[in-house]
Amino acid sequence: MTTQDLDAFAAWVEALMRDRGYDIDSPRGGGKSRIADEAGVHRAAVTRLLQRQSMPDLETTRRLARVLGVPVRDMLIRSGRLTAEELSDPHDYLAAPAPSAEFGRRPTLEEVADLLGVPADRREMFVRVVEQFLPTEAEAAGPPGPGREEGRVLAEAAAGTSAAD
Repeated sequence: MTTQDLDAFAAWVEALMRDRGYDIDSPRGGGKSRIADEAGVHRAAVTRLLQRQSMPDLETTRRLARVLGVPVRDMLIRSGRLTAEELSDPHDYLAAPAPSAEFGRRPTLEEVADLLGVPADRREMFVRVVEQFLPTEAEAAGPPGPGREEGRVLAEAAAGTSAAD
């Protein structure tokens, strides 16, 4: 990381802080303390960033992003820690037109976990939880309603017959 990178990142964060109403220019440092408190970070971390002394660690960056209302992805890219390619946006992947039949298929839950950055040690749990919310093959074939089993039962009840007769 160069001093230019740090300076550019700090200037961007300063502008965000000012835009969000933090008085970071006060000699008493009230705005710096307020943002540090709201983010749950030490005031010194905010001060070191604004004075271009050091880049915040990953957890501080994540917390500042939340308070400033910007995606952590943007913070990491602007800080120079990672590139846009290294942090490809899963929305880009899902919104991009399918170049072939292979890409036109629905991604597997493992692929979705990878796109979302789910850590490897939590993937199995991610897949199990998400599967609970996905429809079964029978449910996916068509919505339940009067045209299906419920409709048959209602029609039999109205006619006074049933499959058991």
